[in-house]
Amino acid sequence: MRKWLPLVAVCLGTFMLLVDVTIVVVALPDMAESLRTSFADLQWVMDIYALALAALLLGVGSLADRIGHRQVYVAGLVLFALASLACGLATGPQALIVFRGVQGIGGAAMLATTTALISSIYHGRDRGVAFGAWGAVSGAASAAGPIMGGLLTEHLDWRWIFFVNLPISVLAIVMTLRFVAAAPPRRGRGVDLPGLASFTVAAGAATYALIKGNDYGWTSAATLGLFGLAAVALIAFLLIETRREQPLLDLSLFRGASFSGLMVAAVLLSVAAFSYLAYTSLWLQSVRGMGPVAAGLTCLPMSAAAFVVASLAGRFLHDVSPRWTIGAGLLLIGAGAFLQATVDAGSTWTVLVPGLAVTGIGVGIATPTLASAAMASVAPERGGMASGAVNTARQLGNALGIAVLGVVFHAGLAGALRDHGAGAVADPSATADALAGGQAGAVVAHAAPAQRDLLGQLVHEAFAAGLRQTFLVSGALGILGGLVALALVRRPAKPAAARPPQASRSAAEPAPAAAAGRG
Repeated sequence: MRKWLPLVAVCLGTFMLLVDVTIVVVALPDMAESLRTSFADLQWVMDIYALALAALLLGVGSLADRIGHRQVYVAGLVLFALASLACGLATGPQALIVFRGVQGIGGAAMLATTTALISSIYHGRDRGVAFGAWGAVSGAASAAGPIMGGLLTEHLDWRWIFFVNLPISVLAIVMTLRFVAAAPPRRGRGVDLPGLASFTVAAGAATYALIKGNDYGWTSAATLGLFGLAAVALIAFLLIETRREQPLLDLSLFRGASFSGLMVAAVLLSVAAFSYLAYTSLWLQSVRGMGPVAAGLTCLPMSAAAFVVASLAGRFLHDVSPRWTIGAGLLLIGAGAFLQATVDAGSTWTVLVPGLAVTGIGVGIATPTLASAAMASVAPERGGMASGAVNTARQLGNALGIAVLGVVFHAGLAGALRDHGAGAVADPSATADALAGGQAGAVVAHAAPAQRDLLGQLVHEAFAAGLRQTFLVSGALGILGGLVALALVRRPAKPAAARPPQASRSAAEPAPAAAAGRG
C-alpha cells in the first residue's frame, strides 16, 4: 500500500483545489448577507478563482519544469492554505475577492503539476490505475463542492468553507514531502511572461465585460471598451506565441484536428456541466426556501454518479477511443441540462434530480479521458503542454460560463417580468437585478400588501423562466461539444508492431520529462 501514498498526496491537493471551484455556490447568499453586498457582485468570488487557474496554469507549469514539480506543488499547497485562511477572515467583499484570486494562484501551481507527478512516479499498469483514481477524484470534486459548502455553511459558518482547507493542506504537504521524491529540474525553458500577461488580460476583460454588461449597458462605452481590450489582448497573445521560441502555448498544436476538438470539448464541458449551479442554488435558497445543506445535497446525484462512473471508466474504458468516451459524455451532459429545463413555477428540487444524475454520468465518462487524450494526441515532448492546455480550457470555460449564463439567466428573469408583470412590476430590469442579487424575499416584502401574492407568484414564474433558458443554453452547448468531439477527436496512432519492446514501452509510457510539465 505504501506505493499509493504519493497518489493520495497528489489527489488530496487535486480534490481540494477543484472542490473550491464550486464550494462557494451555496454559500453565496450567506456571504452576501454577512458582507452586506449582493449575490451578483459576489460572482467574482467564483470567477476570479477560475480565472486565476485558467490564466496561470501554463505559466506555472513552465516554471515547474525549471525548478521541479514537487517544489512547485508544495509551494502551491502553502499559498493555497494561507489564502484560504485570509478568505475565511475577510471582512469585506473586496478583500474576499482578492484573496480568492491568490487562492487561485496556489491552485494553479497544484493543478499544473499533478499529472506530471503521477507520470514520474508510476509506470505500466500502475500508471493506468493511478490516472483512473485521479480522474475519479477530478470528476467528482466539482460536483461535490456544493454539498460540502452547504454542510459547512449551515452547521458552522460560510467562513468554514475556507478554513476546512487548512488541515487538508497540512496533511497534503506532509505526505508530499515524506512520500514524493523530488525529481531533478529541467533547464532550457523559461516562462513566457508576455504571453502570460496578454492571455490574463484577454480572459479577465472578457469575463468582467460579461458580468458587468447588464449594469453598464451592452452598448455603453465601458462594455464595448472592455470587449475591445479583450480582443486586442487576444490578438497580442496570438502574435506573441507565434514569435516566441519557447511559447506559453505552441499554436501549432491546433493544426491537429483531434487536439482542437479536445480543447473545444474541455471548454464546453465545464460550461454545460457546472456553470449553472450558482443560479440553481439561488433559486433553491431564495425562492424555494431551502437551507444551504439541502441546496447542496441537491447536487448529490451528480456528485455520486460522477465519482462512481469515473472510477469504472478509468478501469474498463481505457481501451475505448476518446472520441466515443468524450463525445458520449458531453452528449449526456447536454441531455442532463435539457432534462432540468422542465422546471416551472410550481416545481420543487426534485425536478432537477434526473438531469443532475445524467449529467454526473456524462462528467464521469468524459473527464478522466480529456487530459490523457490531449497528451496522446501530440508529440511526447509536447504532452505536458497539451495536458496543461486542457486544464486551462476547463477552468476558462467555467469562468466564462458563469458570466455568460448569468447574462442568460438575467434575460430570462427580465423577459418573464415584462411579459407577465404588467401592473405589478414598474421596472422589470431593476426587479430582475434584485432577483438575480438574491433579494427575492425583499422584493415581495416591499410590495403593497394587496399585490404580494401576485408578485410572489410572478417571482416563481420569473425564476423558472430564467432557469429554463439557462438550462437550454447549457444543454445546447453540451450537445455541441459532444458533436465536435465525435467529429474531430481520434484515437492516437499506436506504435508499430515491429518496434522492440523497449521502444514500444517508451512510446506507450512517456518519460517524466516528456509526459510531465503542465498538469
